[in-house]
Amino acid sequence: MLTKEKLDKLRKDIVFTEELSGERLQFHSTWGIFSPREIDEGTRLLVDRLRIAPTDDCLDLGCGYGPIGLYMARRAPQGQTLMVDKDFMAVNYSNDNAERNRLTNAKAILSNAFDHIDSSLRFNVIASNIPAKVGKEMLSLILHDARQRLKPGGKLYVVTINGLRQYMKRNLNEIFGNYEKLKQGKSYTVALAVNK
Repeated sequence: MLTKEKLDKLRKDIVFTEELSGERLQFHSTWGIFSPREIDEGTRLLVDRLRIAPTDDCLDLGCGYGPIGLYMARRAPQGQTLMVDKDFMAVNYSNDNAERNRLTNAKAILSNAFDHIDSSLRFNVIASNIPAKVGKEMLSLILHDARQRLKPGGKLYVVTINGLRQYMKRNLNEIFGNYEKLKQGKSYTVALAVNK
């Protein structure tokens, strides 16, 4: 049985600093949010392949405590980065981490994928570490909605477990008319589709 002291320790924020593709960021996280103690392998693979211009407007879909979105905000200081998650704790931690890293061009809101994002917003870059457990119906909604929300020439970057690689290839080709596998790691694949 855990002592009160150990339980109190578990309730404290998990704090760590990471370098993501040349950008040093500090994170606070907590139990119950995806990969709370470190940046996971899929997120690292994705971030290393993102190409962001300084003026890009970006969207981090399923932001967790914000590593992808905060990286994009740092790389696009003249753009705006929106981070969304369906978990209110993730949204709170993302907003706190944006403030902690002095990223005034990043904010997080509560949304189930695109459901609560202002319908007038359009993005140059959408990036997502898509969890396999969302199911194929939700994946279909995400991919179709992403195409509608990208500016002409906008890019969708996704990282998924390797088991979804063929599904993503088929669906991105069907929805966007193009697909590029950027990197296949041991467990994850990073793919890109462009809104042509």
